[in-house]
Amino acid sequence: MKTKILILFLFTGLVTVNAQTEIEKINKVLYDYIEGTANGQPDRLKRAFDENFNLYFVANDTLRTWSGKQYINNVKEGRKSNRIGKVLSIDYEGDAAVAKIEILMPARKRIYTDYLLLLKIKNQWKIIHKSFTFKNYPQ
Repeated sequence: MKTKILILFLFTGLVTVNAQTEIEKINKVLYDYIEGTANGQPDRLKRAFDENFNLYFVANDTLRTWSGKQYINNVKEGRKSNRIGKVLSIDYEGDAAVAKIEILMPARKRIYTDYLLLLKIKNQWKIIHKSFTFKNYPQ
């Protein structure tokens, strides 16, 4: 009986360690995105995003699509922006994940909320889809 309990305890511990490791890997990708845009590091964005990703948002009550390549090209090496980002949540199962990010942009008086879909491709987590919205806040 003690052996069964020990095996169960060890198995539970391994599952927990694996889950933390995957969350850490996903978090690293998310911070490549957050810090890459804030600090003008397009190479970090290229690591974070799949080459075929696009961004989706609503403008004038219409769905808009923005090319991911164009989005990355707008980030110039070394040109910092006044963005403060944080990860609000991560949920994953197997090789699929979803994350919610908040980006504060004081210069624009806006708070953006990003919803990101990620897939684990060739053992690497990549953001494959980004949709976002924002709200203005008073001065």
